[in-house]
Amino acid sequence: MPQIYIKDMRLHAFHGVLPQERVVGNDYVINVVVDYPFEAACLSDDVADTLNYAELAEVIKQEMAVQSNLLEHVAHRICTAIIRQFPKTRKVSIDLRKVTPPMSVDCNGAGVRVQIEN
Repeated sequence: MPQIYIKDMRLHAFHGVLPQERVVGNDYVINVVVDYPFEAACLSDDVADTLNYAELAEVIKQEMAVQSNLLEHVAHRICTAIIRQFPKTRKVSIDLRKVTPPMSVDCNGAGVRVQIEN
């Protein structure tokens, strides 16, 4: 299945269990892969025959703007919004990482991976 992806999309959002996270926010890195049948676009050279990744980015931005306690909830919501917006989608995989999680260890972020099939 052909795939469309966005790699290392960076956004600032206000998700988290701690009150401070909902006030100050955190930086997030998002990787999304969408299985999408774009074979027609290979021949037509017409964006109407594929999933427009600029529109995909807007769906992600809209869902990231809605506060949630858990990244699991945010990632699942993004996947379902993508399927709703682009009904030809076969599968969505998302990797959502909080860059500086509030923990007592030094790391390069913490996050979740979610995959939903349509």
